Amino acid sequence: MVNINSELTENKIRLRWTYVVLPVSLFVISIILAACFYPLLPDEIAYHFQNDSPDKWLSRGTFLGWMIVPQVFFTILAIIIVRITMLTSRYLPQYRSPLPGLLPIMGNMVALPQIILIFAMLDFFLYNAYQIKLVPLWVFTLIVLVLGAVVLIILFIRALRRYRQERINVRRE
Repeated sequence: MVNINSELTENKIRLRWTYVVLPVSLFVISIILAACFYPLLPDEIAYHFQNDSPDKWLSRGTFLGWMIVPQVFFTILAIIIVRITMLTSRYLPQYRSPLPGLLPIMGNMVALPQIILIFAMLDFFLYNAYQIKLVPLWVFTLIVLVLGAVVLIILFIRALRRYRQERINVRRE
């Protein structure tokens, strides 16, 4: 018979959807976006441009595969990151651990490349359906990465400050 260590079961952190809400939401948005634009797309989709004119093409099905598969990968990656962190947290000291505050950051930061992929998908869809070009992808990527870095730094600093304050309070007790 297996003896269950009560200390390990008490240290278990429960999975909350807030830990992966952005990657899952962005995956659903990309599926909806693909479903809405699919009937509007031609059989051959332009995906590469030279001097603002298309020079490389893919079939509609292949293109959708290249847009959706990375979204699936990033969503699964976010869930795996959170799950592995939760499993390893069982073996760490739990006196006011910062992990519950950091798990939403760790799981949701995977959404940054997903946002860029959705923008690229929307840009390709709009061009191929209506001949509308959006802002260059590199500009959008730079904006998202800078804003994402700022948000992550702020959240990380807040979590560390909260953890340090709680450790000080524990020492006083």
